[in-house]
Amino acid sequence: MKKLVPAGALAAGLVVALSWTALATQAALTQISSDPFTNPTSNHRTEVEPDTFSFGSTVVSTFQVGRFFNGGSSDIGFATSTNNGAHFTNGVLPGLTFQVDPSSPYERVSDASVAFDAKHNVWLISSIPLRPNLVVPTVFISRSTDGGQSWGNPISAVSATYTSRVDLDKNWTVCDNTPTSPFFGNCYTEFDNFAQIDLEQMITSSDGGLTWSAPLATADTVHGLGGQPLVQPNGTVVVPFESLQNTIGSFTSENGGASWDASEKISHVKDHPVAGNLRTSPLPSAEIDGAGRVYVAWQDCRFSTGCKANDIVFSTSTDGKAWSTAARATFDSPQVDHFIPGVAVDKSTSGSGAHIALSFNFYDNADCTVSTCQLHEGFVSSTDGGATWTSTSDLAGPMLVTWLPLTSQGFMVGDYHSTSFDSRGAAHPVFAVATAPNGSLLNEAMFTPTSGLSLGGGSNATQVAGDATPSGGSTSTATTAR
Repeated sequence: MKKLVPAGALAAGLVVALSWTALATQAALTQISSDPFTNPTSNHRTEVEPDTFSFGSTVVSTFQVGRFFNGGSSDIGFATSTNNGAHFTNGVLPGLTFQVDPSSPYERVSDASVAFDAKHNVWLISSIPLRPNLVVPTVFISRSTDGGQSWGNPISAVSATYTSRVDLDKNWTVCDNTPTSPFFGNCYTEFDNFAQIDLEQMITSSDGGLTWSAPLATADTVHGLGGQPLVQPNGTVVVPFESLQNTIGSFTSENGGASWDASEKISHVKDHPVAGNLRTSPLPSAEIDGAGRVYVAWQDCRFSTGCKANDIVFSTSTDGKAWSTAARATFDSPQVDHFIPGVAVDKSTSGSGAHIALSFNFYDNADCTVSTCQLHEGFVSSTDGGATWTSTSDLAGPMLVTWLPLTSQGFMVGDYHSTSFDSRGAAHPVFAVATAPNGSLLNEAMFTPTSGLSLGGGSNATQVAGDATPSGGSTSTATTAR
């Protein structure tokens, strides 16, 4: 496996020439953004934790820029392509922090998530601003009405008076884009309230993100984090999340977010602690096919004898309540550790013909150390609804973990990353790539395969394993992941 070699330069505002061509099996990559900030309070040049969303020929990615050690970043960045990933424009969002707007009371911001509202023709990026004491009082919504090219000042979506205990985390936004749905044009944002032991909360907008409902809990007031809401064609909202009981769970709404059902268990999690002081957890990544089947992926070691390394596993559901037994999507040698998945499903496909793209990070050797761990970006795909999978493609790396920004929870590429399909059926994972630091400056930026990735037929038949024994026992301790 060969190291990526830089072969271009980033033009201001538009990526036209910067691609990294890898030797051996690695594909050409295009850098779609870089950290422009110089404030001494955060790590530069760093970009972490991307999300993506696509609609038609437009692909929008968003991510943290200028990562702080103990939470958040200098601003939220974006990169937008209107021609299926051939070219990207990029920038940072206005009004979020005083790095870009001196009138802002916030030094930092975190957890970017992007969605598109087809009814109102508006792109939305949600994020969470951090006060100087690191408390998060609201969820910000940034809107674009020109196809993701420019963005307005943020809207505060949560009233600070909705409860006396507010400290929010891990927001995620989605919109109902099915014209025949009874709730077409509704947008939904999930977050958890750390001040209330990670109480799961949902808010709803029906006017393109301008105004939002009061936060609602589930019928069983479930606690967890990392929920990723999805909307089925009939308007049902399904929210997979990581609970505080070492499980992946889900909850639903069938009435446009007026109320939320009690949660259901998808699976226990059996998680191999990732080496090298790398920041990871079994947060789920979730997507939906054209018929409404939901796919949820997470890192899990149930297929490894002695739980010595993680695979990426997945479960599916047609209603968000009954879920399939967890199945395996990665098939490397036993010492390879897989983590931080980003799953995508081509919505023009469904059922046994569903096209699934899955990106993730991995180590060649799970039993490594801070000084020896070598991080890679991996990719597998399925063209038969997850019945078979390709072997792992090595998209980027190796990277030393010490090339990444150090946070209070370990070295960071992100708590999640993301993949989306363009209108041609090509997959566009977006991920952080790091090279050796330049003195005190790190070199970590956002990249995507230059032409997208085609999906091939898989030769690895998926394997199914029953519910795993929880790793480490259950816990009710709240956690933040900013």
